[in-house]
Amino acid sequence: MNTIPNTTLGRTLIVGDQTPQRTRLRHLLETAGHEVAEARDEPEASRSLRAARPCVVLTDLRLPTGDGFGVLRAAKTCDPDLAVIVMTAGGIEDAVTAMKEGALDCLPMPVDSVHLLRLVEQVVARRRIVVEHLLHEGEVATRQGAPRIVGQDPALLQVLINLERVAATDATVLLEGKSGTGKELFARTLHVFSRRSDGPFVAINCAAIPENLLESELFGHEKGAFTGAVARKLGKFEVAHGGTLFLDEIGDLPMTLQPKILRAVETRSFERVGGTKSIRVNIRLVAATNRDLRVRVVAGQFREDLFFRLSVFPIHIPPLSERSSDVPLLARFFIERSCSELKKPVLRLSPAAEEQLTSYGWPGNVRELQNCIERAVILCDEPELRPQHLDLGSGKVPVPTVDPWDAIDLSGSLADASRRVLAEVEQRKIVQALHEAGSNTGRAADALRISHRALLVKIQEHRIQLGSGVRSRRRAG
Repeated sequence: MNTIPNTTLGRTLIVGDQTPQRTRLRHLLETAGHEVAEARDEPEASRSLRAARPCVVLTDLRLPTGDGFGVLRAAKTCDPDLAVIVMTAGGIEDAVTAMKEGALDCLPMPVDSVHLLRLVEQVVARRRIVVEHLLHEGEVATRQGAPRIVGQDPALLQVLINLERVAATDATVLLEGKSGTGKELFARTLHVFSRRSDGPFVAINCAAIPENLLESELFGHEKGAFTGAVARKLGKFEVAHGGTLFLDEIGDLPMTLQPKILRAVETRSFERVGGTKSIRVNIRLVAATNRDLRVRVVAGQFREDLFFRLSVFPIHIPPLSERSSDVPLLARFFIERSCSELKKPVLRLSPAAEEQLTSYGWPGNVRELQNCIERAVILCDEPELRPQHLDLGSGKVPVPTVDPWDAIDLSGSLADASRRVLAEVEQRKIVQALHEAGSNTGRAADALRISHRALLVKIQEHRIQLGSGVRSRRRAG
């Protein structure tokens, strides 16, 4: 456990406009064995908080855009326990304000290198204790039959830290991540960490059950409630009493069923299909989705009030492409397990095969890697697993492109973000229609099914330039 390097425990994000100072601080921290990310101003820091997932933020108060207080607030919104160290050349008032808003410390500039390193090491040491405890608990839980989470990437360790933090409560958790990232595995781990671990863990995939049967599966039904209901049946909500109910692929929940789910989430009570008696249950609710529920709310495909009820404590499960350093660890784990199941001697992973596995993009995430290894173990008749057994093709497979939604500014309230998204969609649709209509506004209006006058107003509103190359001019800011 004591061999976990500092670079595994998270980065330090340095935020400041002065390049020489950032360079000096970066050199200081990297020499001490810490991984460092940099940002020039508040907007760049806000993006880095999501991308770099730092364990320490070191920010100047004076920035070209925004300020250090904005960075501090963004960091605390991202993670209330994230350590933020503020640097200032100002007076005592700035320091007092920063400390009141949750800063770990406020350092006068020029920064005392010894004191700064001591602060960062204290944060990393505390994080090391938490991570080692989690890894130990995970090993104990695995011996007791719980699923095993493999990896030491900082993004994965942050997920484990968040799981342990919320496990002690009964707060509703929303697991967000792409298909194949192992959301049910994390839900089961949360259940094992919780005080409900002796109770049932009940899972249901909301996308795998036909809409006309899903309500009965969730809430049960009374005898004679519908044709074929020959006996009373308990639903998943009732079966999960005293434990954890895991609603997988919640983003595919039919709109017609969402009001009843909302009531059950809010009151922990429901009626069986065909019944009139209200049934109360004591459950911990965990939901998961591979869709962006915020986008579905904007599109009118998911209730906003249900989204807020489900996302009390959201946790992002990183795709395998964001933690490629864990690929060899996972590959060896799956090799050992597959060899054990097939009663074969444990295969070695050749350096060439490891390189190919690490460079591959894994669009299917951990599930795809697991299937790849299981197939390779079956095919391999040698003591060493080689690239030809992996069947991943020759050369490097490009990493999947970034999700376009990641580039959209979702800051501010839901209403603010919704307006920005809808304005962007509206503008692009109008530009496309005008282009296809050869800049003929009448034909474009017909294609858009709006009045000609309404189209002209929107062209002016979006500052769209007409001509052979129809385009729009971005608004400043």
